[in-house]
Amino acid sequence: MIIRVTKSDVLAECRQTLGLTVDAEDPLDDAMLAALLRRSAGIHCPCSQTTLRASLLESLQHLSESDKISSERIDAIIEGLIMAGDLLELHDVTTVDPEVKGTWVFAAPPGFVVRSRGDVFLLGIVPDQEVFLPQSLASRVVSDGLTRVIAPEFSEDLPGRLREWGLQELSVDTWLRSPRKVLPQEHLRRLTRLLREQPPSGAVNDLQILDPEQPVTYYRGRWGSPGNRTGVFVARRPQEYGAPLWCLVELEVGAVVRLLDLPLKKSRCRGCDEAWHLQMAIDRCRQNPQVYRRRPEGDGVRLDFYAPLPEWAQRRLMIFGVSVPRERSLISYWLPAEAAASEERFLQERLWLNPE
Repeated sequence: MIIRVTKSDVLAECRQTLGLTVDAEDPLDDAMLAALLRRSAGIHCPCSQTTLRASLLESLQHLSESDKISSERIDAIIEGLIMAGDLLELHDVTTVDPEVKGTWVFAAPPGFVVRSRGDVFLLGIVPDQEVFLPQSLASRVVSDGLTRVIAPEFSEDLPGRLREWGLQELSVDTWLRSPRKVLPQEHLRRLTRLLREQPPSGAVNDLQILDPEQPVTYYRGRWGSPGNRTGVFVARRPQEYGAPLWCLVELEVGAVVRLLDLPLKKSRCRGCDEAWHLQMAIDRCRQNPQVYRRRPEGDGVRLDFYAPLPEWAQRRLMIFGVSVPRERSLISYWLPAEAAASEERFLQERLWLNPE
């Protein structure tokens, strides 16, 4: 017997296979795309982010409307999986393969972090599989946007059970490791000194800079060409293959005088994380600090951010809160009341942000 199968049938079956509830209104939500990207990563990694994006776009080309699944949306979810620890970038791994490119990503080994309220934050990918747990545990996994969580049952030693299945436990301190606390003036002086120790630079074509004179509440609008500007700026410069490189530049009437690539040598941070953190210092030193919006919501607080946050800062929000849909912001998280005060203090002391 031949049975006609609709797009909705395929997507519903796919969601069930991936351990997600069926969602007739939005079958290709972020949780679904994240699960599909994990499956693709289990097959293709190590590979470039472009390969992951292309594999997902190809698999969905007859199952979705093109305007709903854009390259930009998939890239944002890949970035989220890096934040959540499912994917690792080259600086997080050790490899002797000379073919590996600096822009490649790797599937992280299965692991978990126990959150302060007792539930467990899952991370990692295994080859060609979405889950790495027995059905008795896999059926309890709840997808919270791009992340996966399991709550313990009464008197259950959930961490012990996960360790028995070969998952590596990461301490909260290890997972949330962040740069040492410094004043924004000290941070900016150090990077500016390193920049001015660099030899004179040649011309850099198609350079884009983060303009500190533009509003801090519109991140995309802050990017532009150097024009006739003079001073020190966070920037991105193109390379022949791959995404543009992050850097700090000194300009004189729009011409590059010196250039310092980010991340710094021996740094454990990504180039983008160092650049975003440095821009926060620049904005604070200019008396125009970046801001976030704070709103009470239920028995907690909703925080809306207008610019990207470094990986180590977003991981705190993932552990102590949950990601929520954006509302006139770039990133949004909800935090329970008992965690909100300490995390806001962290944002203000380590990222030099101000509440609106």
